[in-house]
Amino acid sequence: MRASIEEYKAVEEAALKFVKSVAEGDSRYAKELFIDEAVLFGYLDGKLEHGNIEQFYKNVDTVSAGKDFKARIDIVDIEETLAVVRVLEEKWGGRIDFTDYLLLMKMNGEWKCVAKAYNQNSNTIQK
Repeated sequence: MRASIEEYKAVEEAALKFVKSVAEGDSRYAKELFIDEAVLFGYLDGKLEHGNIEQFYKNVDTVSAGKDFKARIDIVDIEETLAVVRVLEEKWGGRIDFTDYLLLMKMNGEWKCVAKAYNQNSNTIQK
C-alpha cells in the first residue's frame, strides 16, 4: 500500500533539516534529524569518509555552502517505518556536487535519519 501524501510531507520536512544545515553551514538542524548512532559513508575529494555522523557535522560547520548552493529533495520510497530520500546538491563550498542518500526510520512517530551515504560527482573532485 502506498504511503499517504501526509507521510510524504513528513519525510520531506525531515529531509529539509538536512538541507537547511548544509545551506546555512549550521549542523544544529541536522542534529534534530540524525540519531546519535547514525553512520556516514562516501568519498570526499577521493578520500573515504566513514564512521559516525559527527564527521558530517564537522564538514557542515567548517565549510560554507556558498551563495550558488542549490539542493533538491526526492523521496525515493516510503514504507511503514522506512524511507529513502535522495538529495541532490550543487556547488557546496562553491565547487562540489553531491548526491546524498538518506535512510530514515520512523521512531516513536518521528522520521529520523540512521544513515547517510553520498557520491561526489567526479567532475568536482580536487586532488
